[in-house]
Amino acid sequence: MEKRQDSNRPISESQEEYGRGIAGGLLFSFPLLYTMEVWWSGFIARPFELILVILFTFLLLLGYNRYAGMHPEANWRSVVIDSFEEIGIGFLLAFGILLMLGRIDFKTMSLIEIVGKVVVEAMVVSIGVSIGTSQLGMSPEYEVNNGDKKKEIKQLEEERQHSLFGLLILGICGSIVVGGNVAPTEEILMIGIEAKPIQTLVMALVSLALCLLIIFYSDFRGGIKEGSKVAARILLLHSSLSYLIALGTSALVLSFFGRFDNTSFSVNVSQTIALGVLSSLGASAGSLLIR
Repeated sequence: MEKRQDSNRPISESQEEYGRGIAGGLLFSFPLLYTMEVWWSGFIARPFELILVILFTFLLLLGYNRYAGMHPEANWRSVVIDSFEEIGIGFLLAFGILLMLGRIDFKTMSLIEIVGKVVVEAMVVSIGVSIGTSQLGMSPEYEVNNGDKKKEIKQLEEERQHSLFGLLILGICGSIVVGGNVAPTEEILMIGIEAKPIQTLVMALVSLALCLLIIFYSDFRGGIKEGSKVAARILLLHSSLSYLIALGTSALVLSFFGRFDNTSFSVNVSQTIALGVLSSLGASAGSLLIR
């Protein structure tokens, strides 16, 4: 892949990048590959829903590669190529693992069922591939000897890392990677049905507290003067945004997996907030763990 903008790289470097991508894809998606509810969702998903999932994932990969996965000087051509490659690897990994687990049988399953299973699984795998390629043991991308060039690159990195859109993309990716592994399970529905209002409120408050804690120690400690009004305002803004991202992503994933079907509005809210406890970890830690 083109995480480094050098078309003449040794084959060994390309192999290392693909290896990191495969490791990341499996690391972040193995629980979903072993989850029956995800297999079933792929079976019942309609074609246009599968297309929307692919498009949504591709847009996430574009955003991640632009704001986190690649050097800030990377052009959009490299970003698009990397995103296509990551989705391709995601499909291959998902198909291979499902085949190994006996979840794909060409004799008894229709093509639509097989495609549905592979597509649903491949989307989370491809996000893991992107994270793994850019984060797992990667050495500095290249050395720049020109002082002005170093300054320009540093400025681009700072602008990218503090971009509101970049924060949004990282938050969604982190939220899906962490919360997506639990969203398809029956346990979330059970919690949503059985949770009392006070328990739902406590879950929401705990989620916000986790966002505040993680963002403070990842982005603010030592960065902006602690205790200043500016730091407090930005901290609250980022924490609130992370929690909103977590809730939005949780609702989207739960809806896709059919957890809102034939349930009341209050149960749906409780499910979303329950999953939001996990998703908020990913959303708030996204800029720390996968940048």
